Amino acid sequence: MHSTFFRLAESVTTKHLDLRQASVALYPPIPLYRRLLRAHRRLPIEMRSLGDDYVKAEFRRHKEITNPVHIMGFLTQWKMYLDELPRDPSDSRSFKKLDPTVYEKMSAEQLGQLYEFMHATKEIWKPVNGEQT
Repeated sequence: MHSTFFRLAESVTTKHLDLRQASVALYPPIPLYRRLLRAHRRLPIEMRSLGDDYVKAEFRRHKEITNPVHIMGFLTQWKMYLDELPRDPSDSRSFKKLDPTVYEKMSAEQLGQLYEFMHATKEIWKPVNGEQT
């Protein structure tokens, strides 16, 4: 009986925690949803509004999904998005272009959604009074 207490007190692994591996860990859906909305608070108001609406709509759409593979894919992609959000949105260097291999993996419907998203963001970020980007 004494040895079982000793084993319970031991660490499961002798390796030190790698922060990159810890970052890969998935969050449950509700904490991930909350973290996404909190991360959007650092964005400009127009981007925050668009991002919040999109996150809410996607989580509502996937609320009834029961396939574990789809759930894991969904949570993984949102976690990757959360990790890519810039800490300082005023720094334009912190934004990253989409990897070209991602386009190849997208379905026609996903490419259509991305195209619509691109046009929606262009409408929000039109130059005002002769400003140029």
